[in-house]
Amino acid sequence: IMPRSKEIQEQMRTEVIEIYQSGKGYKAISKALGLQRTTVRAIIHKWQKHGTVVNLPRSGRPTKITPRAQRRLIREVTKDPRTTSKELQASLASIKVSVHDSTIRKRLGKNGLHGRFPRRKPLLSKKNIRARLNFAKKHLNDCQDFWENTLWTDETKVELFGRQMSRYIWRKRNTAFQKKNIIPTVKYGGGSVMVWGCFAASGPGRLAVIDGTMNSTVYQKILKENVRPSVRQLKLKRSWVLQQDNDPKHTSKSTSEWLKKNKMKTLEWPSQSPDLNPIEMLWHDLKKAVHARKPSNKAELQQFCKDEWAKIPTERCKRLIASYHKRLIAVIAAKGGPTSY
Repeated sequence: IMPRSKEIQEQMRTEVIEIYQSGKGYKAISKALGLQRTTVRAIIHKWQKHGTVVNLPRSGRPTKITPRAQRRLIREVTKDPRTTSKELQASLASIKVSVHDSTIRKRLGKNGLHGRFPRRKPLLSKKNIRARLNFAKKHLNDCQDFWENTLWTDETKVELFGRQMSRYIWRKRNTAFQKKNIIPTVKYGGGSVMVWGCFAASGPGRLAVIDGTMNSTVYQKILKENVRPSVRQLKLKRSWVLQQDNDPKHTSKSTSEWLKKNKMKTLEWPSQSPDLNPIEMLWHDLKKAVHARKPSNKAELQQFCKDEWAKIPTERCKRLIASYHKRLIAVIAAKGGPTSY
């Protein structure tokens, strides 16, 4: 096997040094090895200076972004994370540093600052933050039995084609309008359904499709038809509690009176806190399962929602409630602010 060219070069440089150490001069070494005299001299000078003939790491092209410019970049994006690389490029130009915006992105990346899509979280006022923190502290030491006998409820919209809208497709040129490469749309808002659902640690409860506009009357009808049957189905204890968010339909005077009349105890709830309601995780599961079945119309969408909700594993529900204590800790750690849930 012939040695690689790099190995040959290193071997040749080694021979130069060996001959030099035997007392030969530049001219004799040049003639013996067939090398330019200037090459021999450079090899020997490098050996005398560094004690090696191996190629040393090179410094590379000097960076255009000076330490001062780097500090400016980091300061600006720390102050305002929404600053674009083009805006940073203009900022550096003002101090006579001209670089490509991709260079700026690379430099920020080396400093641990990477471009990412911002997470969508509810806007929290100081009042919301205070209420969330108070809720977490108040319930931090509640026994697990309390959470296991809570009926978690919520509404969500399931879209017919919406989930596919954010996906990429692979296609050839001039095939954009082939049936397999398009996302069909439905006119006049016919492409989604609103559903109400509930669950507990013992499994999923009932799921109701909301017809028409949701108001207090419709909401009370849903509660009447689905809450107590779900409580019996899930075998909750007599001390069970209903969880609902602070949507105006849920907290209206008529709904509050209806709940009181029907002796349904509700869990006080901090506004803007979907991260404290584990049903959000089940909504994600439901939508993923429904869209995997590719419903083609609203009737199928409704039926698939009911089918897939009933299939949610009891173990999944149990795990969500078993880890609820961690959600409260996360809110306290965030001082009432947004969490990763």
